[in-house]
Amino acid sequence: MTSSLLSLLALLLVQPLVLFAWQDYKDFKVYELKPQGVEDLNLIRKWSKEKPLWDFLGQKRNESSLKVMIPPEEVDCLVETFSRYHIEHRVLIEDLAPLVQSQREENLKKKLLIQMPQIDVLAAFYTHSEINDYLDSLPQRFPKRVQVKQFGWSYERRALKVLTITNGDGKGNKPVILIDGTVHAREWISPSMALYIIQQLLDNYAENQELLEDYDWVIMPVVNADGYEYTHTDSRYWRKTRRPTNNPECVGTDINRNFGYEWGHDEGSSSDPCEDIYRGESPFDQPESQVLRDVMLHYRGRLNFYLSLHSYGNYFLLPWGYTSDFPDHYQDMMSVADAGAKAIVHSTNGIYSYGSTYYVLYPTSGDTADFALGVVNATVAMTMELPAAGFMGFDPWVSHIERLVTESWVGVRAMAAEVIRRYPA
Repeated sequence: MTSSLLSLLALLLVQPLVLFAWQDYKDFKVYELKPQGVEDLNLIRKWSKEKPLWDFLGQKRNESSLKVMIPPEEVDCLVETFSRYHIEHRVLIEDLAPLVQSQREENLKKKLLIQMPQIDVLAAFYTHSEINDYLDSLPQRFPKRVQVKQFGWSYERRALKVLTITNGDGKGNKPVILIDGTVHAREWISPSMALYIIQQLLDNYAENQELLEDYDWVIMPVVNADGYEYTHTDSRYWRKTRRPTNNPECVGTDINRNFGYEWGHDEGSSSDPCEDIYRGESPFDQPESQVLRDVMLHYRGRLNFYLSLHSYGNYFLLPWGYTSDFPDHYQDMMSVADAGAKAIVHSTNGIYSYGSTYYVLYPTSGDTADFALGVVNATVAMTMELPAAGFMGFDPWVSHIERLVTESWVGVRAMAAEVIRRYPA
């Protein structure tokens, strides 16, 4: 029996055990809420603090509704509470379990057909270790154009790796485009997008070589390695890191509220460890945020474009998140976002909103883009919220990957080209 058949058999044998360990979300329900006015929103914010088992998916400024995922033991309480306060609500999903299970089984079966460490970005979602193995394979395939460096470790001692892509001409100190993904664990399309960018710059180099002529690209596909791995092994909708907090009932910190520029504002972050936007006890108290900080600072003086990949929402979000004020050169950054939005609408008719995080989405405090601009002095800093898919927006099917990443690449490519044009080496 060949080694590949043995590997396939082994995976098939362990698959039921892996699935058994997975949180199955049996009888979890998803409700749609339609708050009316500030008073309703304040009530929902209050409940999100008091009810850690109620997973609210935050309302964007241009949306009239939001979703909440509820375990079965909390359903009666939720319905009674919403009825008492006259919050309009309806059930979207009666039982999340079969949907989550189907997605998981599909992804595992797809990966059985792939010869690791090579990966097909469009064919499956990959774990942190699979992504690292892929990154480690690239210098052998592209010895003059690729470098992999480990910048540190996650809390659970997972290697945090960064890929640098050049055109191989050997010139140093070029301006840099820095892209990170998976700051939030459950946003699986984010690492897929980072991997797709890598493949466009390497495997499709002939089509994209002008993007690398005077610029180097630095890509960190997975920042929140522990949280991301946890979404593959235990709980699909986990968002934060996995480091314990001062509350034994509530684990993890939101990396995108843990950065040390204007950290700690109550508008846009929380001091409550049970909230999804918990900012930590102090800036950079998470090893993962320390590593991303160090990556940014390593390229200080060369960082012309910082882009953090998130989902979901069809947004290009600029600083600031912590205040309604606008930064210097805001209009220059808006021109870059405009290039991306126009390219996407011309290509796919996809509509992206863009502007400051504070106005377009909601206030944030201690986020990565504000730090990139406010401390690292990046020329352009931005968060890209990729389109929604799946049942909760964060959970696209494998079949959705191609549509999401190819459309998003159109925007990323156009923005990179605009940065290169505006800020030549």
